[in-house]
Amino acid sequence: MIAIVTAEGEIEPNQPFYETTHGGLKSMINIAGKPMVQWMLDALGRSGSITRVIVVGLPPETDLICNHPLTLLPNTGNMLNNIRAGAIEGQRLAPNETHAIVATSDIPALRFETVDWLACQCLDLDQDIYYTLIERSAMEDQFPGVKRDYIHLKDMQVCGGYMHCLRLQAAVDESPLWKRLSDSRKGPFRQASILGYDAMLFMMLRRLSLKAAETAICKRLGVQGKGVLCPYPEAGMNVERPAQLEIMREYLARRPA
Repeated sequence: MIAIVTAEGEIEPNQPFYETTHGGLKSMINIAGKPMVQWMLDALGRSGSITRVIVVGLPPETDLICNHPLTLLPNTGNMLNNIRAGAIEGQRLAPNETHAIVATSDIPALRFETVDWLACQCLDLDQDIYYTLIERSAMEDQFPGVKRDYIHLKDMQVCGGYMHCLRLQAAVDESPLWKRLSDSRKGPFRQASILGYDAMLFMMLRRLSLKAAETAICKRLGVQGKGVLCPYPEAGMNVERPAQLEIMREYLARRPA
């Protein structure tokens, strides 16, 4: 299986981390001695499930290393288009691969065990997307004090991870999945429409189970998908704000090599 890592472009003056990067790349912020994205490449490079890594959003001359063949592609302007560019390149380089692990570059606590775990959840490869979810109790035990937005379901509270498994063709084609995901980025009402307002009401009343939410979303998108509860909170700990950067610097500085 290949891996696609999306890296944000240069930071604008009105965005977090501008003072840290001076307008540079967020993914290259130093954390405990190496760029944030390098932590990602180290985890992917140790994974026995990954054969090739494609990073989208960085100049080709960026000084990075990986134990697997590494391809760097320039930024296309937004995350979804970066995923599509990575999927197209992945199909060109590895035409026999059908799925890819897709992750953002800002989850530097990611471990290779997490990558291998997700790959094992996708062994049948009969879904268009395998979406990782993490229970609130697991997140708060591993990263106390970190604020995440949680979905209150009937049987649990969960947040979304930042590493998933995606069918490459679903990203390359103008599929219902891709169109709806693109539309959903335009605002909260668009995001709510993916689930359906009737299902959203049930969720607000905490009467919607994880399985029911999964069924509603897949029906709306016209795709086959599966939510997988990830036992590794690192997959849901991204560096979105300066406070999270400091937490991650402390966390990785004391983590054994």
